[in-house]
Order: sequence, then C-alpha cells, then structure tokens
Amino acid sequence: MIPLLPAGLSLYIAKSMPISTPLISIITLNYNQARVTVDFLESAKKLNYRNFEILVCDMASAEDVTTIIDPSLFPNTHLLLSSKNLGFAAGNNWGMRQAKGEFYLIVNNDTIMPPDLLDKLLQPFSTDPQIGVTCPKIMYYDQPETIQYAGFNPMNMYTGRTTIVGEKEPDTGRHDASGPTSGAHGCAMLVKKSIIEKTGMFPEKFFLYYEEWDWSARILKAGYKIWYTADARIYHKESLSVGKSNPMKVYYHTRNRILFMRRNANWSQLVVFTLFFGLFSFPKSVIQFSVNRQFPQLRNFLKGVFWNLRSSSDSIT
Repeated sequence: MIPLLPAGLSLYIAKSMPISTPLISIITLNYNQARVTVDFLESAKKLNYRNFEILVCDMASAEDVTTIIDPSLFPNTHLLLSSKNLGFAAGNNWGMRQAKGEFYLIVNNDTIMPPDLLDKLLQPFSTDPQIGVTCPKIMYYDQPETIQYAGFNPMNMYTGRTTIVGEKEPDTGRHDASGPTSGAHGCAMLVKKSIIEKTGMFPEKFFLYYEEWDWSARILKAGYKIWYTADARIYHKESLSVGKSNPMKVYYHTRNRILFMRRNANWSQLVVFTLFFGLFSFPKSVIQFSVNRQFPQLRNFLKGVFWNLRSSSDSIT
C-alpha cells in the first residue's frame, strides 16, 4: 500500500513539479516591412518562454527580404516565401499549415513582445479546458500607457458593428480583470491547435478585415471561450491617429461587414441590418465621401457593396 502524504506536503510537491511547456509556433506576416519585422524578432530573443518556433511568412514583398531578415540570427526562426500576397486570413492559414506547435501565436510583425508574453498567454489554458484562445492587453507602442484593446464588446447583429473595450483609454487599472471576451484581436492571439482542428482556420473569403470576427463567432458557437488576459501585454506600432479611410481599407471593411452579416446573422437580424445599411449607412457614406471629395474611397465603398449584390449565397461560404 502506498502511504498517503499530508495535504500540505502534497500541495508542495504539486507546486514543485515542472509545468508543461508545449511548443508554441509564432506566426507573423511580412509585407514590405522587413526592418519592422527584424525589430519584432529582436524582441523574441528576450522571451522567457523558450520552447517556440517563429515562422515569418513573407507575402511576396517587393523588397528582397532575404537580404534583411537572416533567420540564423534569431532563435528557432524560419523565413517562408510565398509567391503571392495571400492576405491576412490565407497568409496566416498558410503559416499554420507549416507550423509544428501545439499552440499558434498569430501576431502582427509591427509589435514588440515583452519577455513574459508567452508565459502569461499560456497560463489560462491550464485553468479551463473550454478556453480556446487567449489575447493580451494591446498597448500603443508610441504611447505605451494607452490601451488599444482590452477585449471586444459583442458584435451588434443588427448593424454589423462592435466597439473595443478600453480603446484609447489611459491604462489606469480599470481593465485589469481577465475574463471571457466576445472576439479575438488579429494583432495578437494565442490559439490552441486542437481547437482549430475542430473549428477550422481563418475564413479566406475575407482576405483582410472581419476575418477574426467570423472566426471568433465559429469558436464561440462551438462552445469555447476567447479569453482576455489582462496581465499579458503587447506593444503595437499602429498610431493612435491612423487613418481609417484608406481606399483599400474602405473596400474590405465595407465588403466584409456585409459578408460577415450574411454568414452569421439569422434571417430577422439580416432583415434589420439590410434596412439599417440601406437607409442609413449607405446614404451617409456616399454623402460623406462626396462632400469630402474622397472619390477613390467612394468608388471602393460602392465596389464593396456591389460585390455582395453580385455574389450568390453559395459563394459566401
């Protein structure tokens, strides 16, 4: 018979046992930003958690990235060269298909990772088997005490819009409680491979924007949680004043907002959204772009709307 240990000694032994250190595949896309990517890779050298690989997925950059990014200078790093720009969704899927880890960190190349990032993002998975994704608090790199993301509020299924918790707020401690959130942020998310095997990867139909929302909706419908990890931080080089009326951004935001609703709204929500978009969003955008003489944006807005009018229900899956 094996003697029972005192409760205190058992707890001591449990705490002393080594914590599992699964392989994490860090996947980042590069498109004509090789020197920015090098800064990202430099931050990876300081990570406390060492069982990782890095896949830098170049999306057919015009510059010769092989002369700027030397994988041998960075730990466990591989440079993958795509023959064309696959976009955010398909580009990250391409990287995940070549990854070997049990977890995938999908992360923007214009970020800086603090040394404890992987440890903090990995920890919640050991506390709740229903957690499928963890996201850090995202801070602005040039204003490191200002929040970009502290979780998402639920998507409004009548307007196709949502808001970011804590966006542009000073980090005063108001958003220091970890917990489930309504969506993962494409800038940085740690995803369990087994969850992806059950729910699929990013929907490549979106190319850019709203793909993480469509994917998040699928994760949540499958019964898993997306976890905002308040004590994990990452610093994003996106400016506080970044413009949102770039013509390409207008096209994909418009096209994919409608596409997301077509794929995820029930019939009553879709009816209300169609009325809302047709009576309010459409005329407002047309008038705004016209008055401001933003004709490239106007053309791309109309292009995004008419893409959905031309595409059948079969083509949105």
